[in-house]
Amino acid sequence: MKRISILFASLLLSGIFAFSHTYDSNRPAPADRLFVSNAVEAKISEVCNELTNSRLSWMFSNCFPNTLDTTVHFGKDGNGNWRTFVYTGDIHAMWLRDSGAQVWPYVGLASGDEHLKNMIAGVINCQFGLINIDPYANAFNDGPEGTGWNDDITDMNPNLHERKWEIDSDCYPIRLAYRYWKVTGDTSVFGRPWIDAITAILKTFKTQQRKNGLGPYHFQRKTERQGDTQALDGYGNPVKPVGLIYSAFRPSDDATVFGFLIPSNFFAVSSLRKAAEILTEVNHDKVLAGQCRSLADEVEAAIKKYAVYDHPEYGKIYAYEVDGFGNKYLMDDANVPSLLSLPYICDGDVNVNDPVYRNTRKFVWSSDNPFFFKGKAGEGIGGPHIGYDMIWPMSIMMKAFTSENDAEIKWCVETLMKTDAGMGFIHESFNKNDASDFTRPWFAWQNTLFGELIIKLIDDGKLDLLNSINIK
Repeated sequence: MKRISILFASLLLSGIFAFSHTYDSNRPAPADRLFVSNAVEAKISEVCNELTNSRLSWMFSNCFPNTLDTTVHFGKDGNGNWRTFVYTGDIHAMWLRDSGAQVWPYVGLASGDEHLKNMIAGVINCQFGLINIDPYANAFNDGPEGTGWNDDITDMNPNLHERKWEIDSDCYPIRLAYRYWKVTGDTSVFGRPWIDAITAILKTFKTQQRKNGLGPYHFQRKTERQGDTQALDGYGNPVKPVGLIYSAFRPSDDATVFGFLIPSNFFAVSSLRKAAEILTEVNHDKVLAGQCRSLADEVEAAIKKYAVYDHPEYGKIYAYEVDGFGNKYLMDDANVPSLLSLPYICDGDVNVNDPVYRNTRKFVWSSDNPFFFKGKAGEGIGGPHIGYDMIWPMSIMMKAFTSENDAEIKWCVETLMKTDAGMGFIHESFNKNDASDFTRPWFAWQNTLFGELIIKLIDDGKLDLLNSINIK
């Protein structure tokens, strides 16, 4: 991903956002916003009235609605069902992961806004439909446009933008649909496309346990980036079938080294149990629900047996990747699911006070994690996707989401405020020594995630903490 200077960013953003050193809104003009929710606008007003720090209020009002303002394409499909296609921001394709994360913070407001509720239902409908096109794909075009990575050596078709097999791509839609159901009570999204999708996901997960050979999925790309292709004719490095699920790529869209990606296996366990509850309560399908629970139990047991490493300094921690043969990759990547994010992404299924998680958290936020960077501008976790010295604000937000320490939370928010390069938006990554050296000025997931964090902190009784911040 090409880096961008603040001067170039300001020129690039002209026509998208109004760049300003003042606290004037950097949202698109009202007529240019793709989707407007009365509930979201009311929440913005409510939060901004509560925040006394003008800069923080400005950043929140820019960031929280960014997904709705700039990425949501809402309407109906050919059968009259709600359908919402969501861009990642500056890449005009729909990632199952990103789209699920981008609209997640709005679900809590959906019961009071029918328009917003229908839009989120449209995202879920669209996601299930895309999974039914190909459960191995991570990103899709808005129809059979044939744009994207057409030359990749895998089973591409014109609907696919990219076909990197990532466990989390099939988990995010389940997580979103489950919360939507719990908040709104709407079961309309759990019809035939849902049954077909969860059936395809189950088949894919079981196949990628690799108990009966490598399975049908393979991926190669002609590239100079090692992380954009897989070894051994596209099937990846060997893994021993031990009950874990193989993932060819990480949430960063970078190739795994040891194919059992532990954060994503945790996410699979959590998602399968959510799916089982839906299937039981809504669809009354005890057989499919039982298969989901059985697989979740098997993967969870394998995590406990094969993913825990007794570190000489930190004690028992979770490895980032393993292969079942005893090899372990001790690191963390900023992209979610990550080891740091486990209590957040698994919705409490991993407890923040779990001793192994606590040890892991200390490890990943230290120089013993090869992708932890610390410099003049800040500190945090990056990853191979952007490379050396580039910190992802997402890691700082995950540190705040999983923290019970007020001083730590305050530091996280202050660091996010100081590393926006003066633009009022959260970027993909920034240089540890110079926040004006950053990637992706328009990255809706991180923007909306920042809004989610501020709302959570207020809901958790941290308004006084936020209002104690003195950054101008």
